[in-house]
Amino acid sequence: MKALLLENIHPEAVRLLEDAGLEVVKQRSSLGEAELVAALPGVELLGIRSKTQVTANVLAQAPDLLAVGAFCIGTDQIDLAAASTLGIAVFNAPYSNTRSVVELTLAEIIALTRRLAEKDKAMHAGVWDKSASGAHEVRGRTLGIVGYGNIGAQLSVVAEAFGMRVVFYDTADKLALGNARRCVSLDELLEVSDVVSLHVDGRPANSSLFGEKEFSKMRPGALFLNLCRGFVIDHDALRAYLQSGHLSGAAVDVFLEEPRSAGEPFVSVLRGLANVILTPHIGGSTEEAQADIGGFVGAKLADFVADGASSLSVNLPQLALPPTAGSHRLAHIHSNVPGVMAEVNSVLAEHGVNVEAQLLSTRGDLGYALTDIGIDYPDEVVGQLQAMSQTVRLRVLS
Repeated sequence: MKALLLENIHPEAVRLLEDAGLEVVKQRSSLGEAELVAALPGVELLGIRSKTQVTANVLAQAPDLLAVGAFCIGTDQIDLAAASTLGIAVFNAPYSNTRSVVELTLAEIIALTRRLAEKDKAMHAGVWDKSASGAHEVRGRTLGIVGYGNIGAQLSVVAEAFGMRVVFYDTADKLALGNARRCVSLDELLEVSDVVSLHVDGRPANSSLFGEKEFSKMRPGALFLNLCRGFVIDHDALRAYLQSGHLSGAAVDVFLEEPRSAGEPFVSVLRGLANVILTPHIGGSTEEAQADIGGFVGAKLADFVADGASSLSVNLPQLALPPTAGSHRLAHIHSNVPGVMAEVNSVLAEHGVNVEAQLLSTRGDLGYALTDIGIDYPDEVVGQLQAMSQTVRLRVLS
């Protein structure tokens, strides 16, 4: 079996997949749609990060593909509905780099509050400006967190340790940690926050979440940070409010259009602005986080190939069945309609095949069953199961 890993995925993933018996092909950059379609024939596992777009068109032309691993938090770069329809599992790393994003966010808050980027630039230009003007402590200032998921919640706790007051807004009902206070609306958060930091997910509903109206409601002199998705903010509006002085600084790690590989030019309306920190989508890019992500997603892909385990898949029903000695395993992804398992077991019984172990899970329109059977069975069994109208995908695992 063959795995294709794009975007410079950590060697730990390569090690795990090679140990599982796969041939691993690595590439440092992402691929465009046509290039990806051309690269996928014969590939069972695909590993990507945030830049590669796995569209419905790509998936439809990859008949050998069994699973996609997103070696990052987000999966909005993958058409999950199309993957589910084709029985292709998708895995991600929802927790592995949260600390890295939190630490970068806090570092940038401190750097902006002390205007370190401007001081550094002046010093490199030979200018000594030992002035406290415009520099502040973060202690006692109010941090407004938009999106209180894994990253936002952890940021909340660590920011409090720095002495910041924390408020947050989330459309879901989230439990406040520590002394954080939930705001009933985004407007309420903007009215009281000295620093606003976005940590929402990549669902389409968050597109253009923050624009001219929201920037206008921020406190004069406030700071703004976006380390989640490029499409959630209006970059032109942010530039206007920075140039007018309404905002005193900003840090942005994600952009509407990002270079596909190192060395390509980076274009943004935010370049060249004072007290603006621009970073190349490195929120989760620490050696520790990338090693953790490589190990976590790599192991999920290896387990799915080896024994059909789908635990923590973002799109398939989740299940894991301990292996049964002296058996073969049928991994059956099917439409979630009544009578499927009765038909499966009827086929097995018809041919005198004993079920050693069986586990079923459903999720939305899909069902997923792992069935361990004896190693001696007629070829007709697989053919009949494959021919069932409800079958999406069937694999026989040793």
